[in-house]
Amino acid sequence: MKKLKRFAKRFSIFILVLAAFMFFNNSSLFTKATDEPPLLLAHRGMAQTFPMEGITGETCTAERIYEPEHPFLENTIPSMEAAFKAGADIVEFDVQLTKDGKFAVFHDWTLECRTNGEGLAREHTMEELKQLDIGYGYTADNGKTYPFRGKGVGLMPTLDEVLEFFPNQSFLIHIKSNDPEEGMQLAKYLSELPKERLSQLTVYGGDQPIEALKNQLPHLRVMSMATLKSCMLPYIAIGWTGYVPSSCHHTQIHLPEKYAPWIWGWSNKFINRMDKVDSRVIIVAGDGGWSEGFDKEQDLERLPKNYSGGIWTNSIEKIAPIIQTK
Repeated sequence: MKKLKRFAKRFSIFILVLAAFMFFNNSSLFTKATDEPPLLLAHRGMAQTFPMEGITGETCTAERIYEPEHPFLENTIPSMEAAFKAGADIVEFDVQLTKDGKFAVFHDWTLECRTNGEGLAREHTMEELKQLDIGYGYTADNGKTYPFRGKGVGLMPTLDEVLEFFPNQSFLIHIKSNDPEEGMQLAKYLSELPKERLSQLTVYGGDQPIEALKNQLPHLRVMSMATLKSCMLPYIAIGWTGYVPSSCHHTQIHLPEKYAPWIWGWSNKFINRMDKVDSRVIIVAGDGGWSEGFDKEQDLERLPKNYSGGIWTNSIEKIAPIIQTK
């Protein structure tokens, strides 16, 4: 009986010591916050925004925009330029592979929602896509008026044009398909860029094209659901020790705010650990399902105190000034 009590006492002490270690080793209370402001990632440049309620994969978001507060259309060079001028550190944009092997910067698979074209974007040549009015379908009043109609002709850029126009800026490139061939073609294109330029680019998308791209360009920072799982699942298992799995090195992590508080070391200790292995942490709003962002001042109030990671926003023109004055 005495041996059992002695064992129980020792076990209780062990549990207390372990719990204390886990707390102190993962608490940001004792982590010195960086003096650097959070990194701001502008989703699709300076874009027209819309309510997120009821969105599905079939929703035409151009048909439900809020009353426009600026003249810019997503995924265009003017919108990216405006986003950088507003304070974006990184701009995200989408690419579609065209019929003639170019990369068009455009969000949708099909053309009917935003443009005056028809069919799949990938079934058109880049020259054909250049003729379209990409502002054709935007409306804030259920089709009574179309404030951007006629203003988007020729505004769909190529990947070439974007990277040439912004030779020193950082981008997050989104491959919209899950076709491994598209990853290989993008890898071939990017492989011709200087190493310094590649260091300013990150590519994310479906598991298959990202795997194909990573095989060709192992030093490029990439992200997919597979890379996120390969990093975060082992980290959730053993990250309480402070160990960062090799699968978390030199990658990008988009962390939904719904799950972030459950990550070991959240927020600044986790971010510092990832910084040390050259990985970037971006927090996205909600559960991460539909590109929700921190788009209003009250959204920023949900961030941890002295938050030092990246912030995903759909309203860079509203969020950047707030961050810059803090």
